[in-house]
Amino acid sequence: MSFLDRIAAAIAPAATDQQRAEARAQLEQLAANEPFAEDILAQHRRIEALFAEAREGNGAGAQATITELAMLLNAHSMAEEAVVYPEVSAHSGKAHAGMAYEEHAMTKVQLAELQKLAPGTQEWREKLDHIESAVQQHVYQEEGSWLPDVIRYAPVDARQRMSAEFKAYFERFDRS
Repeated sequence: MSFLDRIAAAIAPAATDQQRAEARAQLEQLAANEPFAEDILAQHRRIEALFAEAREGNGAGAQATITELAMLLNAHSMAEEAVVYPEVSAHSGKAHAGMAYEEHAMTKVQLAELQKLAPGTQEWREKLDHIESAVQQHVYQEEGSWLPDVIRYAPVDARQRMSAEFKAYFERFDRS
């Protein structure tokens, strides 16, 4: 864990499994008839499954899973950054949107570093754990407040536009 990671953990401790589950359940209820939120939730579940699959794999299989995870996360983040985060900025806060963009950038950097490591090694597992923990916290923030705020406060026409644009944007970049 880096020095900055330790400072961040002291200021804002990571969410517990219980907190993440409660946030997900809350968003699942709010996401009914909100296709952009339903798509995001489905992608979050797929991302979580790929982390588990990578952890269980070895060698070329684990590397292929990490490549798939990186491609999925890239398409997911591109769609969120282009379509969702402007609404997060408007309806949940500019600081939230800024943090979201930064977290996406750092995840991309960390995944690129992970792909250079030999799967299954101690260093690889530590890097995978670090990335997964950061992604879990990011997902918790999205599901716990940022997306619920958008659903509650963005006008219906904006949410409808987001749904169409998010899907199209994601599909343009998805190679997973």
